[in-house]
Amino acid sequence: MSTKQSDRPVLVPVNVVEYGTRRLLIVAGIMLAALLQTLDATIVNVALPTIEGNIGASIDDGTWIITAYIIANVVAIPLAPFFLQRFGRRNYFAACIIGFTVASLLCGTASSLGALVFYRVVQGAFGGGLIATSQIILRDTFPPDKLGASSALFAIALTVGPALGPTVGGLLTDAFSWQWVFDINLVPGTLAAIIVLAMVRNPTPPRRIPFDGVGVALLIVALGSMQFVLDEGERNDWFDDTRIVTAAVAFVVGLTAFVTWELRGATDPIVDLRIFRYRNVRFGTLAAVVLGMVIFGPTVILPQYVQGVLGFTATLSGLLILMRALPVLVLTPFVARLASVLDFRAILVTGFLLSAGSFVALALHMTTVSDFWTFPVLLAISGAGQSMLLVPLLVGMLSTVAPADAPKASSFISLSVQTGGSIASTMLVTIFDRRSYFHSDILRGAVTLAHRAVLLDAHIGLRALVRILAQQSANAGFADSIFALAPLACVGVLMSVLLKRTKAALPAGMVAAE
Repeated sequence: MSTKQSDRPVLVPVNVVEYGTRRLLIVAGIMLAALLQTLDATIVNVALPTIEGNIGASIDDGTWIITAYIIANVVAIPLAPFFLQRFGRRNYFAACIIGFTVASLLCGTASSLGALVFYRVVQGAFGGGLIATSQIILRDTFPPDKLGASSALFAIALTVGPALGPTVGGLLTDAFSWQWVFDINLVPGTLAAIIVLAMVRNPTPPRRIPFDGVGVALLIVALGSMQFVLDEGERNDWFDDTRIVTAAVAFVVGLTAFVTWELRGATDPIVDLRIFRYRNVRFGTLAAVVLGMVIFGPTVILPQYVQGVLGFTATLSGLLILMRALPVLVLTPFVARLASVLDFRAILVTGFLLSAGSFVALALHMTTVSDFWTFPVLLAISGAGQSMLLVPLLVGMLSTVAPADAPKASSFISLSVQTGGSIASTMLVTIFDRRSYFHSDILRGAVTLAHRAVLLDAHIGLRALVRILAQQSANAGFADSIFALAPLACVGVLMSVLLKRTKAALPAGMVAAE
């Protein structure tokens, strides 16, 4: 046991800080690779109906094109620290870029649902390695006192990619073909791989470590089952469906067995759960789940609302999402500087409160007659709040762990944000379905000739009246979904307060006292 502990300091990255042109090239390569993964998380959504029609898949079967990618993604993220040690940082990251790019090419050539789903699994597995590793490479490429700057770059990649995805996907599908939502990855993927292989250095040489096959199997069962429940639950009436019940049981049993095995059974655990001995990792991962819900939740609901209720085009819908992303691009560098001098918890609290307020305001302004200019200011406020979340959280978590533990903490941050986004998608769609049915029942009960407004409008016809009721019910359901994000943001405030205050950046090898 003592031998294993004495080996750990050797893994501390002390020689990979870069400067000048070399740093700029590495940052460009890392950002390209990270954007590949985050863009692909949403770029397929808009093209999905076209893809289903071209390969002859039903709507329910076609959703596996998205689900398969996400499941592979969340399973791969916590495995990244093992592969980083086993194969070396440069080799593993380059392999992920190349694998992701090749899988993208294969996705564009798929002519059947089965083939496309399989290639999406491969793409998601390599994509999980991209997002988990890019963060730690950015962190170590900059000196310790620039932790805020490196975190800002990762925050931009993580949040802007999903915001651009629907717009880019819609434009490519309309102007060219659905294959282009995958083929667009070929040039930036090739360029990123060349930069990484030429420029990125390993902090330590690769070393042989035992492979925890039992842990990997249990992790796949637990996270795969969880993601299946989240993605398929609402479509299959939740626990009225045997498959959902089976998957839920598999998740609980698999997670329990995985935690027990990793803490008590495995000699060399594939995922080091002892990282949770750090207070800021414990509460930070919970805050990251909420952060993922706050960031990605509106990107699920708003496009459906503006296109389904207001009749916006896909381009206008994408522009609205972009209105929320622009403040992130503009304000994130300033937030990074603030995080180096102010208590990061205060910035987090401000960000969550701004987000909560913007969700309430958005819900109140969502009507059936709203126009495009109803939303830009509100979305800009939401984006401003979003810009204050990821960077301070990264600073607060990564500045409290030993350098050797930074890759483990990074993987949990990425996994938590991804999981939060998945939970938000499922939760908001479920709320919309339930609340729109609720409002529909209320409205239908109120529509009688005894009401003067109904009597005056009776000449419009029954079908038109039914359409109006459906539109109003859907509008109320979407508004309730957005409003539900406000109390969730307040939970993020609580998690932020529970974090331990630390200095924004510490010298290499130093860890804030717990």
